[in-house]
Amino acid sequence: MLGAPYTSQAKKFMLLGAGELGKEVIIEAQRLGLETIAVDRYNEAPAMQVAHHSYTIDMLDSAQLREIITKEKPDFIVPEIEALDTSALLEMEKEGFTIVPTANATFLTMDREGIRRLASETLGLPTAKYEFANSLEELQEAVHKIGKPCVIKPVMSSSGKGQSICRNNEDIEKSWKEAIEGGRGKNARVIIEEFIHFDSEITLLTVRSTNGTIFCPPIGHTQKDGDYIESWQPHFMSDEQLEEAESIAKKITDTLGGYGVFGVELFLTSNGVYFSEVSPRPHDTGMVTLITQNLSEFALHVRAIVGLPNTNVRLYAAGASKTLKADRECDVYQINGLDKALEVPDTEIRVFGKPKTLVGRRMAVTLHTNETVELALEGVRKAAEQLSITYQGEEK
Repeated sequence: MLGAPYTSQAKKFMLLGAGELGKEVIIEAQRLGLETIAVDRYNEAPAMQVAHHSYTIDMLDSAQLREIITKEKPDFIVPEIEALDTSALLEMEKEGFTIVPTANATFLTMDREGIRRLASETLGLPTAKYEFANSLEELQEAVHKIGKPCVIKPVMSSSGKGQSICRNNEDIEKSWKEAIEGGRGKNARVIIEEFIHFDSEITLLTVRSTNGTIFCPPIGHTQKDGDYIESWQPHFMSDEQLEEAESIAKKITDTLGGYGVFGVELFLTSNGVYFSEVSPRPHDTGMVTLITQNLSEFALHVRAIVGLPNTNVRLYAAGASKTLKADRECDVYQINGLDKALEVPDTEIRVFGKPKTLVGRRMAVTLHTNETVELALEGVRKAAEQLSITYQGEEK
């Protein structure tokens, strides 16, 4: 437990997953007077550093989840990561606990199979062709059926871990190993997707509140190995594309139900808009809203959860974000160059405060606004170039 006991009669807000996105959610919850509890699988996670209370547990252990929830009796239980024992959440929702947005939404979106089948087979939304495999032999058959190139991913992972593009037969075994090693949970199952030749990839932040559904201006982003590197807002779309994207996003989020922010990922192609994935929580690419909108995705999320209206989202300026990632594992590190980066006007930096680095782990994000998206991207890259990580034993 961190900090002094919180003794007011405020409603309790329990966050399951305490990374950099959760940290911003906790801050917004405290601004509305909520008592906050951060839970994660490792100590000193970013959101734990600002929450009133914190716990470190095995998030996939239903007994540990139930013990913490029963002890704290939170008014709102807010999953912020995919790797959870959702069966426990389904049971506890039946017992009267409020799971955000719903336990079923968390269950369906925890793995790529549930949400893909819902989108394609139940709702009839346009998606890439797909197959699933439980073994290398099944994967080889699925790749032959889908065709090459194709994208292979674990059914459950985060930040693009385990994702690869299979371009030839020699890649199949390598892709299988990457998917199994990068997946979370005990499910050795992968999804094989048709490779979509898209013009751009966007996140449409969709907000379900007591006063209905609203959309943030679309966010464009680039990825490497399935994990976001840069994002910008707004991303240009034709009126027809935007209408199609909003229709897809509303159908999937209405089906999932509940209140909060949903990060709906879509492909824009010459043949129309394709559904990719949806997260029932703020999206990493949406960190750009910390500098572009009057209400960030985190503020919108908390307002919606507690039953407050979200009536007016305004874009202050075009903006962009760029991540700083570690390239090795180290327990002692330092982020350098903040002074030089902040010499670039209209720039902000968020250092996440993670207790250690890991290969590919996001450690900070640079944010920048400007008159146009093009200038915002130029500015954020210029500022981000000044940042670096020094690891224990290295000279600054």
